[in-house]
Amino acid sequence: MNAIPFVLASAQLLISLASDAAEPGQAQTLNSIGMQLVRIPAGNFIMGSEESADSLAKAFPHLPRKRFENLQDEAPAHPVRISRDFWLGAHEVTVGQFRRFVEASGFVPESIQDGTGAYGYRKDYDPSLTVRGDAFEGRNPRYSWLNPGFAQTDAHPVVNISYADAQSFAAWLSRLEGQHYRLPTEAEWEYAARAGTRTRYHSGDDPASLLKVANVFDADSAVNWPRWTDMALSGSDGYAFTAPVGSFAPNAWGLFDMHGNAWEWVSDWHDDDYYAKSPEVDPQGPATGDARVRRGGSWHTWPFYARASYRNYNEPSSRYTLLGFRVVREISSSGTP
Repeated sequence: MNAIPFVLASAQLLISLASDAAEPGQAQTLNSIGMQLVRIPAGNFIMGSEESADSLAKAFPHLPRKRFENLQDEAPAHPVRISRDFWLGAHEVTVGQFRRFVEASGFVPESIQDGTGAYGYRKDYDPSLTVRGDAFEGRNPRYSWLNPGFAQTDAHPVVNISYADAQSFAAWLSRLEGQHYRLPTEAEWEYAARAGTRTRYHSGDDPASLLKVANVFDADSAVNWPRWTDMALSGSDGYAFTAPVGSFAPNAWGLFDMHGNAWEWVSDWHDDDYYAKSPEVDPQGPATGDARVRRGGSWHTWPFYARASYRNYNEPSSRYTLLGFRVVREISSSGTP
C-alpha cells in the first residue's frame, strides 16, 4: 500500500489506477473527473472498406452515384494490429467535462481566443443565400463551445472544438492525473468502433439499425432541413440536435456514440493514399498534412457518412457545430503508472 502515493487527486483515481491490471476487454473505470473509460484489448482487424459502388447505391438509393465512386481513401482494406491495450472514453467528452477543464486551467478555446467564433444553428438562416451553401451559419463570434445555436446540458457532447482545443484538454488531464491522455489514432478509433465487426456499422449493414445505437440525421433533424428529407434515416431517434452521451445502446465493447452524436477528432493527418502504404502495426498516420481526420458522424450526418470505415477531415483550426472528441488513456507496460 505504501507504494501508492497518498497525494493522488481522488479516491476515484486510486480505484482507476488499480484497475489497470484487470482483464483486457472487460475493465471499466472512472477517472478523477468522473469520465468513464473502457479497456480496449490489443488485437487485429481489417481496416477500411472496398465495398462496391453498386452495393452502396442499393443501400443508399437517394444519394447520387458519384458519392460512391469517390471513396478512394477507404481502400485498400488492409490488416492492422493494435499491439497494446489502451483505455478509451466510453463517451465523447461532454460539455460539463470541458467546462471543468476551462475553469480549472484558464484555457481559452480558439473560437473565443481569436475572436472569429465558430459555426452554429440559426432557425432563420438560409444556406441558399450564402456563397458556401453550408448548413450552418459561421464563423460568427456568437457561436462557440458554449453556444452551438441549440440547447445543451453538461451531459451533451461538447462541439465547436478545434484540434488544438482537444489536444489541450488531453494535456491538462495528463497533468492532473500524472498519466498520458491523448486523442486516439485513426486505427485505434476504427478498431474500437467496430468492436470485432466487419459490417458498415457495429449494429449491422442496415442503415435502419442505427436508430437503436446512433443519433444521426433522421426525421427529427429533417424537420429543420426539409430540403434534405430524402437523405434522412427513416424513423425517429428522439433528438433533433445532440443527445446526452450514452442515450443509445453501446457497441460490444461498451462504447457509446461511436456512430453519430458528434464527429470525433483523431490524431492522424489525412492522406487519400495512406492506406496503400500504412504500416501493419500501430499505424500513426502521415508525418505531415494539411487536414486532420475526424470520424464517426454526428447528429446531422446522413447514415452513409456514419459508416465505420468512412473518413472525413478538417483543417486543425476548424470549430464546427458537429465536431467534438473523445480521449485515450495509455496503459504503461507494467499495467500501472
